[in-house]
Amino acid sequence: MAKLYFFYASMNAGKSTTLLQADFNYRERGMATMLWTAALDGRGVDSAIESRIGLGADAYRFDGDTDLWDRVSAAHAVEPLACVLIDEAQFLSPGQVWQCARLADEANIPVLCYGLRTDFRGELFPGSAVLLGIADALVELKAVCHCGRKATMNLRVDESGGAVRRGAQTEIGGNERYVALCRRHFREALAR
Repeated sequence: MAKLYFFYASMNAGKSTTLLQADFNYRERGMATMLWTAALDGRGVDSAIESRIGLGADAYRFDGDTDLWDRVSAAHAVEPLACVLIDEAQFLSPGQVWQCARLADEANIPVLCYGLRTDFRGELFPGSAVLLGIADALVELKAVCHCGRKATMNLRVDESGGAVRRGAQTEIGGNERYVALCRRHFREALAR
């Protein structure tokens, strides 16, 4: 029986790299996969999914109106899919997460979701909250704080490196906008 997986971590833990490695492993064995990423993350220049270490791959892009059940089922009817891999899964709507569960349960396609657990305020993203609640397997990937502890938080910073305390939950950015920290250093940065 196929499962719904949620691989989660803070920024810079290698989520996209891990996804691309899993995709490579399936394809190397002659198995078809389908990759997805959030349409709102348009940072990729050459590929829809890009890792900081230079790996990349093309992918379909989802937004709030994308019916993943319909789109994946249609592709699966043409060529059987061994796996569906979703990057930036925190941006899935709760309904889309349930569609992913249906793909695993009814279409028997493993669905591997990779994303952030919490935002820059330490609050769950709606998609991540549902994934944490219903995924068959939860896997935490590790990032490292500057102190050497496990980084679990995503601090949003301004142009001068100061902590940002308010703003929209979603603001796309990389190392110039976010720093992965342990909870202690996250709290200290917000207290300054």
